[in-house]
Amino acid sequence: MAGEFRFLMISAMYENGGNTTQRLLDGHPELISYPFESQPGTKYVQDHLTSLYPVKYRWPVFPLSGTPAEDYETIIDEECKVRIKTPQSSKFRDTPLELDDRERKRIFVGLMEGRPRTRANLVEAFFRASAEAWKDRTRSARESVYVGYSPIIGVDADKIVEDLSHAHVLNVVRNPWSSYADTKKRALPLSIAHYITGWTVHQHSALTFAGKYTDRVHILRYEDIVADPVGALSGVLAKIGVASAPSLARPSWNGKVLDQVYPWGTIRVPTPEANKATAGELSAAERDEVRRRTEPLLKAFGYAEL
Repeated sequence: MAGEFRFLMISAMYENGGNTTQRLLDGHPELISYPFESQPGTKYVQDHLTSLYPVKYRWPVFPLSGTPAEDYETIIDEECKVRIKTPQSSKFRDTPLELDDRERKRIFVGLMEGRPRTRANLVEAFFRASAEAWKDRTRSARESVYVGYSPIIGVDADKIVEDLSHAHVLNVVRNPWSSYADTKKRALPLSIAHYITGWTVHQHSALTFAGKYTDRVHILRYEDIVADPVGALSGVLAKIGVASAPSLARPSWNGKVLDQVYPWGTIRVPTPEANKATAGELSAAERDEVRRRTEPLLKAFGYAEL
């Protein structure tokens, strides 16, 4: 695989603005953004966090024995595989996408030829093959950084930066009232206890790893992104060696501006006003319960007065 693999992985607890951030980065001429949630996890992920978060969102674990062809099939990548294999079953069925899974697998196996079956090499091959196989992807000839997004994968930020020497992790954090109010709109919403436990573990991991890997693990508040997307995102991109761009001002799909982020996430209109209104959808009892369960972290993110 020619050239160093430069990579930015976005992480965010559910309904914390990860999809919005990925779509804001989508049109940048120096970035290759994955079409949907990357979901690189495999069924071999088994640890103390497995009962809290789905394995599809985690940094992958591959078996010691096997072949690259078998490794490719272990990567869950649910959103993309459903869209390109059974489009009628996908929420993105109306989103144009010329990407053949068999072609992507062939490229993946070819990229792994003669290379050790390390997690770093397999992940790199997956993102490179996906970009190459995506036939109608808008190209600028200036792309240099691959962008992925997998909810809560920031809990594995230490593994990501240790595996990939040119990788960065961006944790997006949203106030817990708005995020919980939005997750309640899902077809199968999580209980307040389940959701807030996941929220706190993700945010604690973000703080921990941003402190340990200060140059490569970053945190942005969703509130700051929607208030000034160009300014907020340009600051992080500068640390990666990527210039600012006007495209950061609007969410897009394959370079085409979107009127709303949905169906990439529950958040439809990413504005400060909509964010505040969403928090107001909770009852007084729910607001108090969210505060009680998140109190130790609120001050760290500037949410103590909300």
